[in-house]
Amino acid sequence: MKKKKGFTLAEILITLAIIGIVAAITLPSLLVNVNEKAWDAQKKALHARLTQAIGQMNTLGGYGTYTEDEDGTATADTAAESFILDALSKVYKINNVCGPDKLSSCGIPSKITTLDAVSEITFPTKMSELNEKLLNGKHTSGEGGDMADTKAAAFETVNGESIAVFYNPLCSSDTTAAHYVQNKMCVNFVYDLNGTEGPNQIGKDVGFITAFYNKSPVVVAPVPYNSDYTSVVKQYTEAEGEIDAPTACKTMGEDLRLPDRDELASLFVNAPLINLGESNSGYWSGSVISLGASGLAWRQYFIDGTRGRNGRSYTGNVRCLRR
Repeated sequence: MKKKKGFTLAEILITLAIIGIVAAITLPSLLVNVNEKAWDAQKKALHARLTQAIGQMNTLGGYGTYTEDEDGTATADTAAESFILDALSKVYKINNVCGPDKLSSCGIPSKITTLDAVSEITFPTKMSELNEKLLNGKHTSGEGGDMADTKAAAFETVNGESIAVFYNPLCSSDTTAAHYVQNKMCVNFVYDLNGTEGPNQIGKDVGFITAFYNKSPVVVAPVPYNSDYTSVVKQYTEAEGEIDAPTACKTMGEDLRLPDRDELASLFVNAPLINLGESNSGYWSGSVISLGASGLAWRQYFIDGTRGRNGRSYTGNVRCLRR
């Protein structure tokens, strides 16, 4: 008689244990990748929908009431909630609207983690909490606009996103001159794609979309890389072996690119959420005014919010965006 060969119980148990260990190691990273791809697709769809909705509005400024007393304390503030109810809801499907001091009722988390995953911060509830430097644009003469320290309101979308709205009813139109970008910011949306569910972190399920300019608005949704390029660089160079700003992003990753000037302005608006620095050198954009080493390009200063037209041969900082 021939003996039949098979696996012993011990061999089967050892094999199952090995499979379990491998699964425990690999499954979390696979789930993270799946989540991040789903979030990326959801972010792009949300940006497209809000861009389309805002494009249907005649103006972004002037909604609601905002008044201050002599010391700058708000005495009436219905701006953000009125913008949602009287403007956005006319062109965008909204499930629920939550006024100031009731953001959690629309699924806005009380705490979020910054882009670098180092700090957990309290979710901002008004413009000055979002970024205190936004108030550098208050009552600035000659700028063609102003900044109101309005309270945030929020809404929920039919797709389950929770979105806080930071609204400036005093925003103005674009100008080609150097200026504070604060005065040009009309609406800043800070969204959470899955409400209070985790991880509640910038760059993952939490992000921001910003609309600039009262007339002919531009809506941007930058997804920043979590650190700057290691050194300051020129926006353009012809020197052999020297790295310029666009190339710096490519060296950090093929999926990275240099932001345009409005995307950089959005990074300034939301700087505390991404722990962005305040270098006096400013950050280069990919928005070029004139070509060549003697040409000009836009650069954003995070120390005060100004945007300037600088020589491309000067050095500056670089913060790249994910494509």
